Amino acid sequence: MKKILLGICVLGAFTAKAQLWNPKDAEMRPEMTEIWEPEVSVVTPGESNSNAPTDAIVLFDGTAETLNQNWVGDKNDAPGWAVADNCVTVVKGAGNIRTKMALEDMQLHIEWRTPAQVDPESKSQGRGNSGIIMMGRYELQVLDSYNNRSYRNGQAGSLYKQYAPLVNVCKKPGEWQTYDVIFTAPRFKADSTLFTPARVTVLQNGVLVQNNVQLLGTTEYIGLPRYRFHGPEVLLLQNHNNAVSYRNIWVRKL
Repeated sequence: MKKILLGICVLGAFTAKAQLWNPKDAEMRPEMTEIWEPEVSVVTPGESNSNAPTDAIVLFDGTAETLNQNWVGDKNDAPGWAVADNCVTVVKGAGNIRTKMALEDMQLHIEWRTPAQVDPESKSQGRGNSGIIMMGRYELQVLDSYNNRSYRNGQAGSLYKQYAPLVNVCKKPGEWQTYDVIFTAPRFKADSTLFTPARVTVLQNGVLVQNNVQLLGTTEYIGLPRYRFHGPEVLLLQNHNNAVSYRNIWVRKL
């Protein structure tokens, strides 16, 4: 009974204090809610939505120089993908490529194209398959999903086997497409258990396809997702032996 009365008294005191304060009574002035310092940093945007702003890190600009400067192959060797016509293209059997730089929270812009020549025998996951794997663990699917039915949580724009895209906005094979991604990395406690999960927002070709979704863990081909402790990790582009091309890759650390 004493605990109940004490709780009522505390609540009553808090309520009374809240009722006493009123912005009108305090004679508020406009400048009392203005924040001037520190001044917001100035960043110059690109000439178009796809061009990198001035505070971005350009990971690939269409040249072999930036590819070799910022990327490595599976064995920390030179990336074995082909660079031509301002893009880099998967070479069958050459393995994945990944950034030398570890990343956490970021804004990512990347453009991709599936092969224009479609094998009439290929379908579902066998057509234009690749992936953009954040922190080497969380895959945003790349696939030719234009008139190509596959499982919904594995088509283009999906966070592989976790979240299907809100809509299918894929262009025809051979046409360039864009992903703009806001990625918030997971955080772990001192004992290596999960503190906050990863979150992802994705726009494909300017259309929202993933709206601040909360990842359930790593994106697995077989089995259920789960989190395992890790720190900052690399961005990986998957080689699925389909001649998928990429260009204009840049990130902003958040």
